[in-house]
Amino acid sequence: MEIRTFDMDDYDRVVQLWRSRGIKMCPSDTREAIEKKLARDTDLFLVADRNGAILGAVVGAWDGRQGWIYNAAVDQAVQRRGVGRLLAEELENRLRAKGALKVGLLVGEDNYYAQDFFEALGFHLAENERVMSKAIQPGQPC
Repeated sequence: MEIRTFDMDDYDRVVQLWRSRGIKMCPSDTREAIEKKLARDTDLFLVADRNGAILGAVVGAWDGRQGWIYNAAVDQAVQRRGVGRLLAEELENRLRAKGALKVGLLVGEDNYYAQDFFEALGFHLAENERVMSKAIQPGQPC
């Protein structure tokens, strides 16, 4: 298995993985939006690839101060085999190289598996903080 940078040829397989793991597809996950993302942070969208099969994926972002993790997913058939840990570690290494001192992520309140996974990697619930969002394009679901 190889942890490598996402390529647009991976798009359909990654979307299939995300959907299989219950990740809600948003306007920021379209081909066009991912191409824009890659123009900014080419090296922060990673996949775990085994002979062309996408076993896991994670989207990272760097805002100039801290890193962010989005859409982390591992194929259910290979969960608990280190794929997610390797993806997260490689993403953290790349963010650290950019100067990030902190990494944040969003996890659904009812996604206990992901909460447990990231807690095991050293993440903790940020007390006294709330995530707020606003769609700047009316009618967008995410």
